[in-house]
Amino acid sequence: MTPPPSSEPSTYFRKGFGLKADVQEDLAADYDGQLVDRLKSQNYALTVGDVTIRLAREFGFCYGVERAVEYAYQTRRKFPDRRIFLVGEIIHNPLVNGRLIEMGVEILHRPDPTGAFDFARVQADDVVIMPAFGVTIHDFTALREIGCVLVDTTCGSVLNVWKRVESYARDGFTALIHGKYYHEETRATASQVGKYPEGHYLIVRNIEEARLVCDFIEGRLPASRLMATFSRAVSPGFDPERHLQRIGVANQTTMLARESLAIADEVGASIARARGEPARETSFRSFDTICSATQERQDAVRELLDEGVDVMVVIGGFNSSNTISLAALCADRVPTYHIETSAAIDPDLGTVHYRLAQVHHVEADTTGWLPPGRVRVGVTAGASTPNNKIGDVVVRILATRGLRAEV
Repeated sequence: MTPPPSSEPSTYFRKGFGLKADVQEDLAADYDGQLVDRLKSQNYALTVGDVTIRLAREFGFCYGVERAVEYAYQTRRKFPDRRIFLVGEIIHNPLVNGRLIEMGVEILHRPDPTGAFDFARVQADDVVIMPAFGVTIHDFTALREIGCVLVDTTCGSVLNVWKRVESYARDGFTALIHGKYYHEETRATASQVGKYPEGHYLIVRNIEEARLVCDFIEGRLPASRLMATFSRAVSPGFDPERHLQRIGVANQTTMLARESLAIADEVGASIARARGEPARETSFRSFDTICSATQERQDAVRELLDEGVDVMVVIGGFNSSNTISLAALCADRVPTYHIETSAAIDPDLGTVHYRLAQVHHVEADTTGWLPPGRVRVGVTAGASTPNNKIGDVVVRILATRGLRAEV
């Protein structure tokens, strides 16, 4: 994204409005959690009866999310009488987005998950908030042409990936992006290659898709089959024969870090096998662009699992990529329940509604999810989950056993 000319400073805001102190009380009321504060003060553990809750040491709201939500609150305070639109969701948390709607912020949706937003209703005297994921160059340009006030909450970690992808395009490397082609962040990142006429990208969802690219590089897969698989995940005019000669690997910031690193290793090794080690040196680039908050939360979950828990509860939106990654990590080791909110747990029936961690887009309900007898329940949350909602989940876990936590 290219910031607007300095001659138009009054319509583009990226550092808030100096109203941080004014909105802190509202933010605390909406998102702070006393029970989580108690857990943290007790070495991230709480035992009530025969249930021990273990909270990962890094969890929930990251700096980028806090900043985005705070700027949205500042925007409402700065422009109390203007229409305010939000390009998609501010973050992937239904409760946070719902709260913004209650505050009079209207969320714009894409008619097609892979298409552009429809800004037909936006007028020059409106205010538009861009989410933490960022927006595509196309959408940014369209909004600038309308002339509305823009509040840019794009996360700094995302901007770092954009710079990396832009440098690939500038130097004639195709960006191979580990991410979800339909995800707002990945779409915004991929669009950065458009700053250069010969810029191109290809998006792989996982290591299995990356291996298809390797198969093409090494001559085991024809271009036609590669394009059939990635038809919705490549740049316009993409030609595998031309555009997979030089590759730079990047990633959506919230993906599973170990998989991003494995993809880079496999693609680099594939180029070396196909064209020799010198080709890897000259025609391949890779940088770890997983954000620090994502890495810290994944590391904290590994530490918690190593210390020992019987079951994991992972809290966050079902469309939250970083939460999905946390759940995948946990599901490799123990029974794992990825839930969106505390409402997923019904203490009276002993049921939980959850997203299957290792199956895409599949949800289920089950009973008897909390093992009998003494049990250690690990809890973590994606970067879009506020503390008070984590506390609500802890309350319901304990209530499933007829227990209460005093705050």
